[in-house]
Formats: sequence, structure tokens, C-alpha cells
Amino acid sequence: MFLKILMLVLFFGVMVGVGIYCRRHATNVSGFVLGGRSVGPWLTAFAYGTSYFSAVIFIGYAGQFGWKYGIASTWIGIGNALIGSLLAWVILGRRTRIMTQHLNSATMPEFFGKRFDSKPLKIGASIITFIFLIPYTASLYNGLSRLFEMAFGIPYVWCIVAMSVLTGIYVIAGGYMATAINDFIQGLIMIVGIIAVIAAVLGQQGGFMAALDGLAKVTDETVTSTPGAFNSFFGPDPLNLLGVVILTSLGTWGLPQMVQKFYAIKSEKDIHKGTIISTMFAVIVAGGCYFLGGFGRLFNVDVDAVGFDAIIPTMLSKLPELLIAVVVILVLSASMSTLSSLVIASSSTLTIDLLKGNIIKKMSEKKEVLIIRIFVVVFIAISAFIAIYQVQSKDESVKFIAQLMGVSWGALAGAFLAPFLYGLYWKKTTKLACWVSFIFGAGIMLLNLFVRDMFPVLLQSPINCGAFAMLAGLIIVPVVSLITPKPDKKLVDDAFDCYEKKVPAAQKNSLD
Repeated sequence: MFLKILMLVLFFGVMVGVGIYCRRHATNVSGFVLGGRSVGPWLTAFAYGTSYFSAVIFIGYAGQFGWKYGIASTWIGIGNALIGSLLAWVILGRRTRIMTQHLNSATMPEFFGKRFDSKPLKIGASIITFIFLIPYTASLYNGLSRLFEMAFGIPYVWCIVAMSVLTGIYVIAGGYMATAINDFIQGLIMIVGIIAVIAAVLGQQGGFMAALDGLAKVTDETVTSTPGAFNSFFGPDPLNLLGVVILTSLGTWGLPQMVQKFYAIKSEKDIHKGTIISTMFAVIVAGGCYFLGGFGRLFNVDVDAVGFDAIIPTMLSKLPELLIAVVVILVLSASMSTLSSLVIASSSTLTIDLLKGNIIKKMSEKKEVLIIRIFVVVFIAISAFIAIYQVQSKDESVKFIAQLMGVSWGALAGAFLAPFLYGLYWKKTTKLACWVSFIFGAGIMLLNLFVRDMFPVLLQSPINCGAFAMLAGLIIVPVVSLITPKPDKKLVDDAFDCYEKKVPAAQKNSLD
């Protein structure tokens, strides 16, 4: 116990120390929200990866989908690496960095407002962000409860309070730069931790081949009658597995807290390095998490009685004490890194896109940074309150909070992915097409939350519905753009002129 507490104290001490060290980078809006657009490849790539993979992935998704699809759940991690990381960096990275700096936009809603010259569009995007990031933020705490009770025997509430306070301290003090440096440290912990845990868990089953053999003998007639399905290449339910891959991989392209990482990249060279680093991080962390979860059925968990969230903690409960301490730090790292990213995205959006120029007509930069810091505290407090209320309440009516957490990813990506992507690449994208995508993406997920039984069977799952919303948006935006009035040519040409600017290049990158 002394060792575990010592590791926690050291971990929290480093996080807070980094926040204090980085306070000089957070004196203006660009510095606080984007690190002055001068963040290197390692910090940016790790910030992207640690914001992507939280305790929700490690405890919730890995356990649930590993149980449902067996070893084939590893495809989710591979999809996250190839689509959610590699392709996202290749397709969005450079153009996002160039156009957002050209338009002087620090948030995704501000990008929409300036790219399409529409204040209502900016406000609409900020409202959607505000509504759906709060429950997603609250969900980060859920993966910690069982682990902390198993490792320390302390109430879950104290874990929430400690994590909230310490995350708030380093974010408020150092802003984005503190978050990026801490994300790098936390990312290293996640890599070492997941490798160690996989080796230990498989060792409990007699090694990798023995574990695979054991998984091949598992049968579950309620899922499939095919022998060895949980040990097969595509698992017992390939179609629903594909839905999970699309939602968790393509979804990053439309999430404000993920795309915002591209705003801060320092140089062209850093984009290339960051692409490789981010992809490898995702292969190890996401691939490792889902691979580990695929062996969950070997541990005789009564899912009907204790739920999917108990699968991973049960797998870890027999590990040596030192390794359990590493796992606790791993999950804390995953949660705090994502939490810090979300609260910066939420608070900056609310301040820059909703208050500035609308409710508060004149706002100095110093006052703007102060208000962002205040909202960091507010967002952390609200998400902590929701998490505590949910875990303590016996009222069945609060279950909608947990459901809303599940649909928030689909709503955000369903609303924003297509307008953002086409806004970067296609001059004919119209303001009305953005509105239709916003309303369709957020609307269909809200309907799925409240009237799920009215949907076709395949789309009753929030996972599949979110994947559908994203793919539908990629069709809706060009179709609506072609049948609505063309955007102002001068406005569009001005936005796209940034891509034509001539810059010197080293001969190793260009022969001309």
C-alpha cells in the first residue's frame, strides 16, 4: 500500500510541477489554448493519442467489445491506428494547421464561423460542443471506480475529487503547453503499462498460445453457435464490429478536442514525424487494450450480474501489487490526459465562440484568458458532480446520463466531421450544408437516445447510429451544397489563398 500511495504522490507531483513550470506559456489566448502554435511532433502526437484513448477505452470499451467479439476486437485498435490516427494526420493535419492560422481561429466553432462568414453557425457549433462534451467528460471518471476500490479500498468519490482538483491545477496554471507535456509523460506510462499488463495477464493463462487455445473452446449460444468464434479472424458478429471500428476511428476527424491538436503543430517536418509517432502510439495502446479485452471470457466474469465494466478489473485483480499500482497510474494517466483536453476545448469554445462579441461585447485578451480559466474550473466541477451523482443515486431516471455519454461521440462527429473536412478541401461547400449536417448529426443521436425503439434494429445501437450519422454527413454536405446558392466567391478564394502561398523547401523534400 505504501508503494502504491508513493507512486500516486509522485505522479500527481510531476503533473502539478509541469503546470507551474508552463505558466509562462499561458499568458495570452493563443498560448493558453494552442501553446502558441509552436508545439513539436512528440508532444503533439502524444497529446493526440492520450486525448483519444481514455479510461473509457481501457476499462469500458476493451472489456465490452472484447467480450462480444473475442480476439477480433483487436481490429478496433488497428482501425483506430490506421483511420483514426494515420489517415487523420495525413488528410487533416497540414490543411487544418494552415487554414486555421490563416483565418485566425482557435476553436472548431470559430473555424466554421470564419470559413463560412456566419456568426450563427459559430454559435450553433459551440452549443452542440457544449451540450455533448460535458457528459463525455463525466464518463472519464467511470473507468476509475472499480480499480481504485480494488487497489486502495477508498471511496470512488475521493478519487473523483482528487483527479478533478489536480487536473484543474495544471490546466489552469499552464494551459495547453502543460497539458501537452503532461500528455507526453502520461503517454509513456500508458505504453509501458499496457505492455506489462498484457504480458502478465497472458502469463496467468499459460502464455499467448495457451490463452488462444482456451478462447477457442469458449462457447456462448446466446451470441453464436459457431465453434471457436471468439478465436476467429472476424469474430462472431463482423457487421456490428465494423460499426465500432467506424465510430471509434472515423469519429476523431470530427471531435473538437482532437482536431484542435492540429492547430498547434509547429512546422511541416513536425507533421511527418507526428503522423508516425501518433500511429505507433495508437497501435500499441489501442491495439493492446482491445487485444487484452479479447481474452476476457477466460476469467469467468458474470457479466449479467456485474456488468461489462467489471471485466478488465477482474482480469487485473490477481496481478502482483506493483503491477496493480502501475495499472492504476496507467488508467489515471489515460483519464487525466483526456479530461484536460476536453476542458480546454469546452472552456475555450464557450468563451471565444459564445460569450465574446455576443454576450460580452468587448473582451480584452487578458480578460479572455481569465474567463477561459474560470470555465475550466466550471467544466471540471460540473463533470465531477455528474459522475458523483450518477454513482450515488439510486434513481433510475438518471440512467439517461450514462446513455448520453454513449451518444456524445456520435453526435459531435456526426455533426462536425463532414462540414469540417469539406470546408478544408472543397470551395463549393455551403453554409446551409453545414447547418443540415449539424442538425442531422446531433438530432439523430438525440432521437436514438430517447426513442431508440423506433429505429431499425441495426441502428438501435448508439455505436451503429453514430457511425451512420458520420457516413451520412459525408453524403449530405456535398448534395446540399450542390442544390443551394453558391458561397461568396471572394470569401472562398480568400480562405483558400493560404494554400497557394509560396514557401521555401529543402531539396530533400522538393526537386524544384
